[in-house]
Amino acid sequence: MKEIRIHGRGGQGSLVLAQFMAIAALEDRKYGQAFPFLGGGGERRGKPIMAYCRISDRPIRLRSRVATPDYVIVQDATIMDELDVAEGLKPGGLMLINTEGDLSGRGLEKASFRVIKFSGDALARKILGRPIINTALLGAFAAVTNELSLKAAISAVKSKFPGELGEKNALVVEESYKDVKERAA
Repeated sequence: MKEIRIHGRGGQGSLVLAQFMAIAALEDRKYGQAFPFLGGGGERRGKPIMAYCRISDRPIRLRSRVATPDYVIVQDATIMDELDVAEGLKPGGLMLINTEGDLSGRGLEKASFRVIKFSGDALARKILGRPIINTALLGAFAAVTNELSLKAAISAVKSKFPGELGEKNALVVEESYKDVKERAA
């Protein structure tokens, strides 16, 4: 079982990202589970929020918060000034951070996990007209981890957003997937 913790701010779509991941897992004939943690006022727009996802080849019976994730996704790098987003991240794990900024001085240089920077903001603005980055991070996550297929990620987005909105978001997933794969090659 792979466990994912997503750090974002209320209104950024952290839970929607976790739901996309769980739906994509089902599309890939795996099991998926997604849920939020809204404690401490996180449900208000702009406040820090966490969402969780589990992906497994076997039924998931665990129903608790994710304390030791395999992967951490940071939707807004400014959260790193408020929270220890690396807390509990397994050695050898991966942190995907939505940023173009410099991360030096944050203690990530000597981390026991990989750090991948990816900015979905420009891509989302170009395709969607707004910096809604959860679908961009879905594509980037699928590309960097291979836990989800591109086909399943696109299908998950289209199942939630039908019509033109779904097509645009699917394009964001595909373009972010390709961008990360190209940079990794």
